[in-house]
Parts: sequence; C-alpha cells; structure tokens
Amino acid sequence: MAGNSQRKGAVRKSGSKKGQVVGSGGQRRRGLEARGATPKAVDRTYHPAHKKAKAAAKAKSAAGRSAARRKDDGPEYVVGRNPVVECLRAGVPATALYVMTTIDADDRVREAIAEAGDKGIAILEASKTELDRITVNGLHQGLALQVPEYRYTHPDDLLADARASPNPPLLVALDNITDPRNLGAVIRSVAAFGGQGVLIPSRRSASVTAVAWRTSAGAAARLPVAQAPNLTRTLVDWAKAGCQIVGLDADGDVTLDEYDGTGPTVVVVGSEGKGLSRLVRENCDSILSIPMAGDVESLNASVAAGVVLAEFARQRRIAE
Repeated sequence: MAGNSQRKGAVRKSGSKKGQVVGSGGQRRRGLEARGATPKAVDRTYHPAHKKAKAAAKAKSAAGRSAARRKDDGPEYVVGRNPVVECLRAGVPATALYVMTTIDADDRVREAIAEAGDKGIAILEASKTELDRITVNGLHQGLALQVPEYRYTHPDDLLADARASPNPPLLVALDNITDPRNLGAVIRSVAAFGGQGVLIPSRRSASVTAVAWRTSAGAAARLPVAQAPNLTRTLVDWAKAGCQIVGLDADGDVTLDEYDGTGPTVVVVGSEGKGLSRLVRENCDSILSIPMAGDVESLNASVAAGVVLAEFARQRRIAE
C-alpha cells in the first residue's frame, strides 16, 4: 500500500514524482479532536438566521421607543385614593375620574365621586386590568384622575405676581433636581409657608408630571411654577430686580440662624448629590447652611427647602 512506510519496499525513491514526504507532526490527529457543540444558527454571524434575528430585535426596539413616545405624549394620571381626593379638593383641572368596577367604596371613594360630579368631571368605570395598564405602577387603589398637561408660568410673570402680593417675594428655584417627587414636595412646602412660586429649568430637570401632582397633594393647582430656558440668567435678572439670591449648601458662608429672610428672597436648592452648579453658585448673594446635630451630612432637597421656608415664615410673622 502506497505511503505505508512499515511495509517492505514501500519507501519512495528520491527520483519519484512527489519526492520525499514530511510527516504531519500530529496536526491531523489534533484536527480530529472535539471542538464542542456547534453554535446555534442565530449565534453564527454569517448565518441568515442571525441576520434575521438581528433585524427583528432592531424593529422591536424601534417599536418600543415609539410606544414610549406615545405614552409620554398621552395624558397624566394621579393615582391613589388620598392623592385623588386631595387633588379634587384643590381644584386640579382634571378631565376624567376612573373608578374600578369592583372597588370597595369607602369615604374617600365616595367623596372623590361626589367632588368629580360637582365639578363636571367625567366619571368612567374601568376594570382592574385597564387601570393597571394606564397607570403603569398598579398603585391606583381603584382610582385614577386624568389631568391635562401642566401650563407653566413665564419667569417674568412669576416675579411680577410675587411683587404684587401683600408679602415680600419668597420664591424657590431648583437646580439639578430631577426627581418629580422632590419637585412635588417643594411645591407643597412653598404653598404651606407662604411662598409665591417655584422656578425650574426647562431642561435636565423634573417637570410637573402626575408624580409631582400626587406628591404636592394638589398644591400644584394653587401655586404657579415657571420654567426658565437659562436658570442662571433668570436669577441674575431677579437679583437686579431687588431679590436676594440665597443658595443652600452644607458649606455655606452663613447659617440659617444668622440670615434675615424677611426681605424679597429667592431660595436656590440643589440636588443632594451634585449640589448647586458652578454658575448658579457664583451668582448667589449668599450661601446658606442649615445647622444640624449629629453626624448627618446633608438633607434631602425638599426637606432642606421646607426647613428654610419654615424659618423664613417664622421671621416674617414676627416682623409683622
């Protein structure tokens, strides 16, 4: 048999057609070793099944983004029995009240239905499945109040209305606040302590959504909120109009106990993590810190705003 070097007379002569043959060095034997399971067709980049799966995933992602845009453009919902009742009491401009068909009616449910009926708000029955779908988180407790898109006040109008009020202007500006629950809590505190309004940036900031409506407990219906295209520029304009711009920071140059908040004042609140942005901080007349006991380094933004507003309200009551 040709190529069998163990058989007598089988050695190829040097003058043969192919010449002498070099051994494989074991490469053929290694080539026969197992290489694991064959990858699935969808995992092989050159296979049509992989290309088809990739195209399907891309189409699904695009559909998801489109659905998210539709959802963002749709109505907002305040959910939960207490928040719905409080919003109806406050006169939130609602368009419909959804009531779960199998709801266990208590005093809050009956009051919500009565308030909606008196205000001419449409009362619609909905199944639990439908309420779960439109409210996303499922924490509706059988009630959902549909509210229209919030209408913001212009910063100039906000300051003009504050100056026209019987008390000196007391406004709050939010810098780097992206959580709508913080925004809602600040709105509630400003309304509670005699402030005239809230200023937020138009970009990279929380806006008045259903979550903010709920946290504000309806105060957003009574208190104006303005959006500023450029927060720093608006604060500079308000300073020129005679307002003291006071930023809150743990490393302030003056403490709350030392500051006189009886005059026209704008309290600027930054986020707990980032604090005040550089330009905003540089354009503040004072940086105010809150004296605290213990090892607590900072307060939540809405809590800090509430503490300062409560102190300024106390000072103003004494000054009257």
